[in-house]
Amino acid sequence: MKDAKIRIRRLNFWYADKQTLFEVNLDIYRNRITAFIGPSGCGKSTLLRCINRMNDVISIARMEGSIQCSRGDLYAQDAVEVRKRIGMVFQKPNPFPMSIFDNVAYALRVQGVKDGRQISEKVRRCLEKADLWDEVKDRLNLSAFRLSGGQQQRLCIARALANDPEVLLLDEPCSSLDPIATAKIESLLGKLREERTIVIVTHNMHQARRISDYT
Repeated sequence: MKDAKIRIRRLNFWYADKQTLFEVNLDIYRNRITAFIGPSGCGKSTLLRCINRMNDVISIARMEGSIQCSRGDLYAQDAVEVRKRIGMVFQKPNPFPMSIFDNVAYALRVQGVKDGRQISEKVRRCLEKADLWDEVKDRLNLSAFRLSGGQQQRLCIARALANDPEVLLLDEPCSSLDPIATAKIESLLGKLREERTIVIVTHNMHQARRISDYT
């Protein structure tokens, strides 16, 4: 369909001899939230990691089929570039062992951006988009580990946004958070959907119903 951001066709996946995905055909729509739900071990996270080629680093992994995005077959492109355009946030918050500011600035510095003013402005915009700026603007030099779990997860989202990804993948991002922190993440995803395509893995049927356009 013309508004599909990602098209997955006849995707099969194995870890060594164990097949975990079977003939997956799926369209993921532009500027919508798509949720993957299901029991543990059914392949949700594996499918998510196929989309941004995280499984490439697993020596026993093997995939057949195609995943098409706006620029063509994702597996015919440079994996590092794919991961810039398709950001990922993991189940457990994993801030880098550095300051709040440097966590977000890291991606820019890796890309060779040296202009301090440009970096500062981008860090601010990303923290604002992650609904975190007002909470941390007076302590940007604080260690990211000093933040609460929910704040750390929003920081990880801000860090992912620093690359201006077209697609944002989230693997059970609220599983270790309390209801208040979970509500903030869900509200944030609703705002981000206006400018990005989002895919979320969740065990929570209620969460999928609350926030997703497709499940």
